[in-house]
Amino acid sequence: MADGNRFFPAPRLIFAALVAGALAGAVAVYVSESRSGNNAPAQAAVGESKDDVACAAKSDRAKKVAASATGEVAALLPADPPQSLKSLAFNGPDGKPMTLADHAGKTVLLNLWATWCAPCRAEMPALDALQKEKGSDAFQVVAVNVDAGDDTKPKKFLSDTGVKTLGYFRDSTMGLFNDLKTRGLALGLPVTMLIDGEGCLIAHMNGPAEWSGPDARRLVETALKPESL
Repeated sequence: MADGNRFFPAPRLIFAALVAGALAGAVAVYVSESRSGNNAPAQAAVGESKDDVACAAKSDRAKKVAASATGEVAALLPADPPQSLKSLAFNGPDGKPMTLADHAGKTVLLNLWATWCAPCRAEMPALDALQKEKGSDAFQVVAVNVDAGDDTKPKKFLSDTGVKTLGYFRDSTMGLFNDLKTRGLALGLPVTMLIDGEGCLIAHMNGPAEWSGPDARRLVETALKPESL
C-alpha cells in the first residue's frame, strides 16, 4: 500500500496555509491530519428539475459506491440525495468556458484546489498519478484551480509539484466554489466530488486524501461498474 503520510502536511504547513488563506481573503482552507474525518455541511435541498429528479433516483447506487471508499479515501460520503451537477462551470485547458455537461458519458473525479492550500500541494501529485493510471474514455480526474488572478502561480505550482498528466482547468471568479458551497458541498479546499456519466453527484469529500493508492483505485473501479452490478 502507498505511504499515505507523505500526502499530509506537517503542522507548520497547516498553520502557514491558514495564514495564507486569511491574507488572500479567500475561502477557509480545510485542513486535517486525520484521513477518517469529514465535517462536510449538510447538502442543500435538491431542486425539482428533470435532471435532479433523475439523479435523486440513484440514492442506492451512491450508497453502494461510497461504501467501497475505505482506508485512505474513507472520508468520502454518499450524495444524500444525488443531484445534477451538469451546470457547474469553469474554463477548460484551452481557456474557453465549459460545464461539467461537456464530460457527459464519463465518470469524473472533480477536485477544487488552490496554490495557497497546503494540503493541495501534497494531494495534486496523487491526483496526477490516479489520472495517469486510471484515466480513460470512461474516467477522468478534473482538477480545477480557483486562484484569483492570472495563470502564473497555478502553472508554476503544477510544475513545482511535478504534475504532468492532469488537464489545466481554471475558475478565477470563485463562482464554482460558491456554487458548491450554496449546494452544501464545500467547506473549503480541497474538496472532491465523484460524478457519474450523467452528471449526477455520487459521492463527495471535504479535505485531502491519498488518491494514488489502492483504496482510490478500487473506488474508481467500483464507480465504473455498470449500475446493475
